Amino acid sequence: MTDTAIEAAGLGKRYGGRRARNAQRGRDTGWALRDCGFRLPAGRVCAVVGPNGAGKSTLLTLAAGLDRATEGTLRVLGTDPASARERIGYVAQEKPLYPQLTVAETLRLGRELNPGRWDAALAGRIVADGDLDPGARVRALSGGQRTRVALALALGKSPEVLLLDEPMADLDPLARHRLMGTLLAEATERGTTVVMSSHILGELAGACDYLLLVSDGGIRLGGGIDDIVAAHTQVVGRGPVEELAAHTVVEARATGRGTTALIRPDGPLDAAWETAEPPLEDILLAHLRAPDTPPLLTPSATPASADRQVVTA
Repeated sequence: MTDTAIEAAGLGKRYGGRRARNAQRGRDTGWALRDCGFRLPAGRVCAVVGPNGAGKSTLLTLAAGLDRATEGTLRVLGTDPASARERIGYVAQEKPLYPQLTVAETLRLGRELNPGRWDAALAGRIVADGDLDPGARVRALSGGQRTRVALALALGKSPEVLLLDEPMADLDPLARHRLMGTLLAEATERGTTVVMSSHILGELAGACDYLLLVSDGGIRLGGGIDDIVAAHTQVVGRGPVEELAAHTVVEARATGRGTTALIRPDGPLDAAWETAEPPLEDILLAHLRAPDTPPLLTPSATPASADRQVVTA
């Protein structure tokens, strides 16, 4: 057993073909990920958030052992992802399933592919909760129904790490709420590490206790959500932003009251500044709008070899 679910250092993925040729002409770097370093402790429920094209899907594909990194290292459950594949559950955005199989045949295939690990009761319950006909063929299912079958396969495998790429995108709000509740209840009971990606910044915040913000192929923020929020302060004051020069200013703007800024404090603030705890979504958006702000990994998210700013929160 290991206390680290996923750890990356200097991780990069570059795609070839047209993207690589365009890179040589200076039009496209070709890098989906570059110089990524982070640590995800075991047993956490982690949201991987960021805009479309940021590198979230590439990161999960690498962690699932379905592709190789161009540079750097990535370890899952203390070993390389390919070696840990039997202990990893993965649901891709496309939810690839065999369209000619029935729901029951799909679950039977999951059992045969995962001898000794398959939880037939759990997989069957997830399907039954969606009122799916076991005899229905996958090709006849709606997008949301296929998502439920794909999640049943992934959870039925009894994974130690569960990777979900935009898992609830094609579910209606009520179905999303119910399925998320089932997923989190099972993860908590089994101690499963769950990693869920989304480009909707606020979608996963209420369900997750850990966060990786991915932007332009790199990790902008990483750590426990409470620690990330605690490392930031919203300030309002009459003075100019230059008075905050001793701190890391993520974003600042002039308002009718003077200056409003989101900062990472480095020491005490002058009493003239009013302070408040910022909402998580405001922190994420501010970092996306301010790409030159130094990345932040809290201590629990910092790999041994990472060259990143570390804060004590």
